[in-house]
Amino acid sequence: MTLAIRRATVNDAQTLSRLARRTFDETFGHLYPPEDLQAFFDDAYAVEKQRVILAHPDYAVWFLEDGGEAVGHAAAGPCGLPHPEVAPGDGELKRLYLLKEYQRGGWGGRMFDTAMAWLQRKGPCPLWIGVWSENVGAQRFYARKGFEIVGEYRFPVGRVRDREFIMRRKGGAL
Repeated sequence: MTLAIRRATVNDAQTLSRLARRTFDETFGHLYPPEDLQAFFDDAYAVEKQRVILAHPDYAVWFLEDGGEAVGHAAAGPCGLPHPEVAPGDGELKRLYLLKEYQRGGWGGRMFDTAMAWLQRKGPCPLWIGVWSENVGAQRFYARKGFEIVGEYRFPVGRVRDREFIMRRKGGAL
């Protein structure tokens, strides 16, 4: 295994779309009726939507690659979570997924650190994350990184509405 993190470009939209679908399905696909999962994929992970994100200067996506093949991704940008204390300039970790065989090797933490450093490139700011209420492992990971649960909202996957926690880390060095 030759693992490396690299910033994705607009030319990676197709790869990002495929990987986002695969990692979400691998992690959560069993929770949803197939038609709801497909509706979510067709909207959230459409190639054109990934292209727009990758082209936008306020967003960044990184791949974890194994010998040049994308096996994980992290996405960051301005906070869009529905919390009354979100302010302009706040950053959000939008996604952090690795294929199962690449988890528990420290690479998720490295990708997290890469995204957090990028979000604070202009100076310390509050950082936000939305995490599924049943994903206790992710909640523990983020808590170790200084995040705390400050609210919740409903995340749509087709007709299903998942309970998601909103986690925040106040501004300052990581």
